[in-house]
Amino acid sequence: MHHVVVFGGGTGLSCLLSGLKLFPLDVTTVITVSDNGSSTGVLKKELDIPAVGDVGKVLISMANADEDFIRLLRYRFSKDGSLKNHPVRNIMLAALIDLKGNLTEATRYMCRLLNINGTVLPLTEDVVELVGKSKDHQRDFYGEEEVSRNVKSIEKLSYDHEIHAAKEIVEKIEDADLIIFSSGSLYTSILPHLIVEDIVEAIGRSRAPILYVCNLVTQPGETDHYNVSDHLQVLNQYLGRRKVDIVLANNSQIDDSVRKRYLVTENKTVVQLDRAAVEKENAEIIEDDVFCIDDGKIRHDALKTAFLIFSYLMERSNLRLTPQFTDEKRPKA
Repeated sequence: MHHVVVFGGGTGLSCLLSGLKLFPLDVTTVITVSDNGSSTGVLKKELDIPAVGDVGKVLISMANADEDFIRLLRYRFSKDGSLKNHPVRNIMLAALIDLKGNLTEATRYMCRLLNINGTVLPLTEDVVELVGKSKDHQRDFYGEEEVSRNVKSIEKLSYDHEIHAAKEIVEKIEDADLIIFSSGSLYTSILPHLIVEDIVEAIGRSRAPILYVCNLVTQPGETDHYNVSDHLQVLNQYLGRRKVDIVLANNSQIDDSVRKRYLVTENKTVVQLDRAAVEKENAEIIEDDVFCIDDGKIRHDALKTAFLIFSYLMERSNLRLTPQFTDEKRPKA
């Protein structure tokens, strides 16, 4: 079975994992824990725990459990009071951190409870804040929300203190057959992994190719007017001596009415596949019609995206297993 390590956070990661779980793959998911918004931010501040929101979303996307139980975990309190806006999954993870001692063990318990095939690991057990160092060196931007609003003024990302990845994460990277960076917020869900020295060094030692599932639409304030190659260039800057080997991108036209609605209501534009510029980054392109419209929103088609990744792994395995002959040693027909 192929060993795949996926980095990410947020909705993009959850969507990808909901497809990957349908294929015979050993998937390890590493999740950022620096979010400071909404329910996650409140619990993080009040209980002094890592951000649990993205972990909870991933657990639900990978779950093989009773649908009523999944609905319970998704339930978000709506009545006024101290629980307003908190989803049950966040409350449960916060309680399990107390009972089990840390987020990693809390997550392992939830994986057993939800009958999850694969491994889910938080990036760190530390309570951390993402920090953006400004280009003019006059100030720092603290927290994911502030970083997201000020990307154009930021020169470098870091954390508010040095952190280290768990030994298990490093070992999973070194043993991987494929390393994937999921779609999602480039600066607040993907790059937070690559500002951890242990992670970058482990990727550097790994022989696994690196695949990036490129975003379908831009994120206002972060990736305005970015094409596929722009996303790649940013990732490559943080990857050290390694670079992205393969990019999976959409090549299908999205209906004009949907595009215009996204532009008018959310100030988002569709990410264009600029093949020539991607090739200059020395990245192989896997392109297809990989989007769907889900509840009026542009999303990756989870099944098709996962199928393309699985097909790439199968093709790569077949190439490795096919004997390579010189003309002199080639078998006679």
